[in-house]
Amino acid sequence: MSFKSPLPILPLKALMFEPKSCTYTYLLGDRESREAILIDPVLETAHRDAQLVKELGLRLLYAVNTHCHADHITGSGLLRSLLPGCQSIISRLSGAQADIHIEDGDPIHFGRFALETRASPGHTAGCVTFVLDDHSMAFTGDTLLIRGCGRTDFQQGCAKTLYHSVHEKIFTLPGNCLIYPAHDYHGLTVSTVEEERTLNPRLTLSCEEFVKVMSKLNLPKPQQIDFAVPANMRCGIQTPPS
Repeated sequence: MSFKSPLPILPLKALMFEPKSCTYTYLLGDRESREAILIDPVLETAHRDAQLVKELGLRLLYAVNTHCHADHITGSGLLRSLLPGCQSIISRLSGAQADIHIEDGDPIHFGRFALETRASPGHTAGCVTFVLDDHSMAFTGDTLLIRGCGRTDFQQGCAKTLYHSVHEKIFTLPGNCLIYPAHDYHGLTVSTVEEERTLNPRLTLSCEEFVKVMSKLNLPKPQQIDFAVPANMRCGIQTPPS
């Protein structure tokens, strides 16, 4: 479930999976300061994630979401209760509640490391990609999946916008930059910028061809969207009555 790099200059990293929504949650931590962040937590696995943070002796600063998810409820709200001191983060353009709202270019610091926020709308208007400060890895949410991309037919989605987001904000990263998506439905866990630039069957098309493909997907409605999106607009928790 986790591994440690032999190089002290790299962050401690753990990858976790939630099977119902096929969501990947990423834990990044600095070994010296013990500060950590969690990307795209899921409500059902929040207790698991909190336990891992404790076992590794980390202090979770932030529970971060790449966007307002439609296929699961975020674990951010519960993690704030399980790990006091943890704050939730999401893009201001998502319209969702959070302790901290971020915008394009904002850094998220944890110990010696930082994630750069790159606005990458198209799947939703508030999607962002988080890029480690040395450009060695990028957490792309639903904007760029391994050999695919997020759908663009709801939540202010726009195929043309997503195409430009990927090509301008992600494909401009170094070719060996690792790509970590929010979901995978085929058992794949990591790709690279170069792989997706050359092998992604959708995003190697022209923009016009890509828009046509996305318009003909005819995907079913996400099973959890009717309760997941309203909950995620409230940081994944029901706001108690005043």
